[in-house]
Amino acid sequence: MSGHSKWSTIKHQKAIDDAKKGASYTKIAKKIHIAVKKGVSGDPSANPYLRAAVEEARSVNMPSENVKRAIEKALGANGADQAEEVVYEAYGSGGVWYHDYRCH
Repeated sequence: MSGHSKWSTIKHQKAIDDAKKGASYTKIAKKIHIAVKKGVSGDPSANPYLRAAVEEARSVNMPSENVKRAIEKALGANGADQAEEVVYEAYGSGGVWYHDYRCH
């Protein structure tokens, strides 16, 4: 039994799934933004970084409108904020090396 209301259970599960999907779309949009900046082109056929990011977007069924919007944002079409790729490197106790890539 799913409790008092089956629709309530479905609604809550859908909200969780939508939040996960939105988070993955945001990460890929940042990757697209970085790829456009690296390759200096908004054309996937001329920019291998962007081509790989678009393929990743397709693999998670990201809508093409979202991909286009991310490319336009990276090109600065609407005066949006600029994102950068940042590399964090640190040494911990015992000389352990930590290396992390982030999109900001």
